[in-house]
Amino acid sequence: MAAQVSFSVASPGGPREMTVAYERAGAGEPLLLLHGIGHHWQAWSPVFDILAAEHDVIAVDLPGFGESAALPDGVPYDLSTVTAALGALCEALKVERPHVAGNSLGGLLALELGRDKLVRSVTALSPGGFWTQAERRYAFGTLLAMRQGARLLPRPTIERLSRSAAGRTALTSTIYARPWRRSPEAVVAETIALRAATGFDETLAAGRDVLFQDDVPDIPVTVAWGTKDRLLLRRQGIRAKHAIPGARLIRLPGCGHVPMNDDPALVARVILDTCR
Repeated sequence: MAAQVSFSVASPGGPREMTVAYERAGAGEPLLLLHGIGHHWQAWSPVFDILAAEHDVIAVDLPGFGESAALPDGVPYDLSTVTAALGALCEALKVERPHVAGNSLGGLLALELGRDKLVRSVTALSPGGFWTQAERRYAFGTLLAMRQGARLLPRPTIERLSRSAAGRTALTSTIYARPWRRSPEAVVAETIALRAATGFDETLAAGRDVLFQDDVPDIPVTVAWGTKDRLLLRRQGIRAKHAIPGARLIRLPGCGHVPMNDDPALVARVILDTCR
């Protein structure tokens, strides 16, 4: 079980308490890790120990995902609210201006934290928000289909499929370029996390009008994109570079949408280089 911390967030009805689960290890400058929609902190497991050798690493279950509770009633899942909640999380953990790395939704949130000057550096892996409307509809439709599939499959079927490379490919090839590398236990856990995510629908709805168009000046920013990303196509990285001219844009050869599993050594090096 991950550790948990509770803190207050603003809402139209006044301050509300929320609880977030997280995993923490290592020592050094703090590094916050943010996963994508429907996932949980364990998306970072392939690189967690590598990063913890140099940093105080905090991998978070975002509100309404993994073991974190949903946002309180009346608190929206929009970017400004979740970004403020992450800032409050850092205060509760006594962490001041961490480095941050995020994937997909987490990458978008990492850039928001950078724009708000709440972090020391940003590494965004296939971040959301740089799509055309057609690309967004494709990505959101794919995510909805993945969630529906996860909800329809009984757990024994998920467990049986996860035991073979072909089954793991069938379950996770949308987000991984090398799905057979994922362990059976991890595939079961993330499929269950996807179908159980209480914040999924509201997060997806809040993202319909999101476009990230602002610069993130004065801090190091790296945007990295897998060459085999099937969910958010890699040409979106060019738009990210135009929006954030000072960012370092990096290709992740052979990696899919969640690259930490496809090439842990490369992804860890990209994050650590940005932190340095």
